[in-house]
Amino acid sequence: MEKNLILLYNLPVGSCGRVKKLTAKGNIRRRMLDLGLIEETQVEALRKSPSGDPTAYQIRGAVIALRSEEASKIMVEMC
Repeated sequence: MEKNLILLYNLPVGSCGRVKKLTAKGNIRRRMLDLGLIEETQVEALRKSPSGDPTAYQIRGAVIALRSEEASKIMVEMC
């Protein structure tokens, strides 16, 4: 099943995915969980900043920006 997973950072703008796995540790993991990034949560990539980092995502009705370093620690399955 893991072969179908991609990093949230690689999710194309306008696409959605479902969170399957967090690889972050410590405070970063806690922040992600507090933002609602738990298993099976749907995430939509809305837009990238002009420089390409960070990217805005819609998660549980809120729009949040994640840097590529953070988004690369979230594995998603495309919807």
